[in-house]
Amino acid sequence: MDVYFIGLGKMGMGIAENLRTHEGYAIYTYDKEKAITQQARKKGFTSYTSLTELFRPSTQRRIVWVMVPAGDITEKVLADCRQHLNPGDILIDAGNSKFTDSIKQHELSLEKNIHFLDVGTSGGMSGARHGACMMIGGDRSIFNEVEQLFLDLCVPDGYLFAGEPGSGHYLKMVHNGIEYGMMQSIGEGFNLLHHSDFDFNMPEVARVFNHGSVIRSWLMELTENLFRETLDFSEVAGIVPSSGEGQWTVEEALRKKVAIPVIAQSLMTRYASEDEEKYNEKVISLLRNQFGGHSWVKDE
Repeated sequence: MDVYFIGLGKMGMGIAENLRTHEGYAIYTYDKEKAITQQARKKGFTSYTSLTELFRPSTQRRIVWVMVPAGDITEKVLADCRQHLNPGDILIDAGNSKFTDSIKQHELSLEKNIHFLDVGTSGGMSGARHGACMMIGGDRSIFNEVEQLFLDLCVPDGYLFAGEPGSGHYLKMVHNGIEYGMMQSIGEGFNLLHHSDFDFNMPEVARVFNHGSVIRSWLMELTENLFRETLDFSEVAGIVPSSGEGQWTVEEALRKKVAIPVIAQSLMTRYASEDEEKYNEKVISLLRNQFGGHSWVKDE
C-alpha cells in the first residue's frame, strides 16, 4: 500500500513509525513545519515540503492518513487533499474531528469519487508508536480493502469497524467523554487522600490500586507514574484544558436527552479550572455578605 501521512505531531509521527515496522507499505510524509520535516527525514522517512510535491502524479492507489488538529485546519487539509487525489483514492481523517464534520467530509469526498474513512484513535503517544486502538467509520467495502492497515497499526482486538460515516468519530467522542469522567474521579479521590489525616504514600497507593483492585487501569498506572516523578506539584498551575470532545459529548447527550451527569460535571470542572478571574465565586461570596452579613476574603 502507498500511505501518505499528513501531520507528524505527537500522534502522527508515532503512527508513521509504527507502520514502518510492518512490511508491504511505501510511506510518504508531509508536515507544514520545516523542523518536523527535517526530523522526519532524519528518521529515514521520505518527507516533502508541500502537498504538490507529496502528491506527484501516481497511478497507484493512494491512502492518505490525515492527523492534524480538529476544526478549520482539518477541513482545509482535507479540501486541499481532494484537489490532488484521483478517483478511487482513500482519504482518512484520524484526528479528533466532530462526527458531524466527518459526515460532511464523506459527502464532499464522494462528489469526487474519493473514499473517506473517519478514524477515532486512542492509546496516546505510546499506543500510536507501539499499537493503538482505533474506531473506524465509513463504507464497509472500503474498510475491508484496507483492513490490514488497521490490523498492523493496532493492538490485538484493538480496532472496530463502527459503521456508517461519522460513527468512528462519534465513538471516539463518547470514549473521550468517559475518559473525562474517569480522570475526574481519580483526581478527586487522590485529592481526598491528600487532605486526609493519614500520611499516605501516594505512589504506593496508586500501585496497590492497580494490582487486583476493581479500579485497576492504565490511567491508574499513569497516576502511579506521575506521583513517582520528581516534579513539585506547586509548580503545576492546575489548569485542565478541554480540547472539545467532552463538550461535544455533553451536547450530544442534551440533543438525545440522555443523562450523563458525571461526564457533564467533569467538563464543568475543567472549565472552572481555566477561570482565573473567579467571577462566579466572587458573586457568591458577596451574596453571602448581602443576606447573612458573612465576611468576604480580600484578594491579595
